[in-house]
Amino acid sequence: MDVLKTSGEPTRFRLLALLSAGDLTVTDLTEILGQSQPRISRHLKLLAEEALIDRYQEGAWAYFRIRQEGKAAALVRTLLAAASEDDPVLSRDSERLASVKRLRAERAQAYFSRNASAWDELRKLQVSDEAVEAALLKLIGTTPVDSLLDLGTGTGRILQLLAPLYRRAVGVDASRDMLAVARSNLDKEGVVKASVRHGDILNLPLEGQDFDLITIHQVLHYLDQPELAIAEAARVLRPGGRLLIVDLAPHDLEYLRDEHAHVRLGFSHQAMAEWLEKYGLEVEKAVDLASEREGGLTATVWLARDRRLLIATNTPAESETV
Repeated sequence: MDVLKTSGEPTRFRLLALLSAGDLTVTDLTEILGQSQPRISRHLKLLAEEALIDRYQEGAWAYFRIRQEGKAAALVRTLLAAASEDDPVLSRDSERLASVKRLRAERAQAYFSRNASAWDELRKLQVSDEAVEAALLKLIGTTPVDSLLDLGTGTGRILQLLAPLYRRAVGVDASRDMLAVARSNLDKEGVVKASVRHGDILNLPLEGQDFDLITIHQVLHYLDQPELAIAEAARVLRPGGRLLIVDLAPHDLEYLRDEHAHVRLGFSHQAMAEWLEKYGLEVEKAVDLASEREGGLTATVWLARDRRLLIATNTPAESETV
């Protein structure tokens, strides 16, 4: 009854409807609803106390989103689904939300414009996105994924690509500019079952053993100690869960260190297998993808599985390198 009373109050119901469409700040919500910040904050506090919404900090900003788990959250989703699409108040809120998202998209585009030349140069060297994504999808397969974690999520592309497979997803990135881009992209694609948050992938703000698929896409070569990111991924991976890594094969383009902040010049199959084994993971498959461009780089996709479930069931994993 407390859940119905809390969610049924008009302003709080409007807040729930807005947060069901993605992550928003108090500033966003005050702008959309035209109410004072203290009033909005009080309503958000009550919703959080009933476990109807989640709050997470990103620097000086706090983001809110509708809770994905639990009976109370399921009840709220039922109530929202029953709301009239023609309700004038909710329709006006939706229009103002669209305006907030347009501003997000404009800021994201400005960030891309400032960095476009560097990214274009890197794209000329690397394997096409289409080839990498096709290999990635083939390795993952079509089995539904309960929970996905994308480390170094960047533009949120992996969250978009795998949206048909997962029930819920989280993307983590250290760059607030990139998180703004990711949110804009998720808004554009209508992906509301994924959220992104600020965090260090070497010290994740997440509990252990919560994800059955984790992806690390073109991130490790920027790290001085990439094995620590693998260790963190292993920590939050469920027993029997899978880790998919996409990164560069060994190369000798030294200028990428100075001009593009690459710390490591690619990874060999042996080095990656040793790191994975160290943290309880076993390589199931590894695929090399050579760039079609002259002088281009080779990308490797590794799919590894947590061995705890395999050991418990006495079923060894198959190891295959393509």
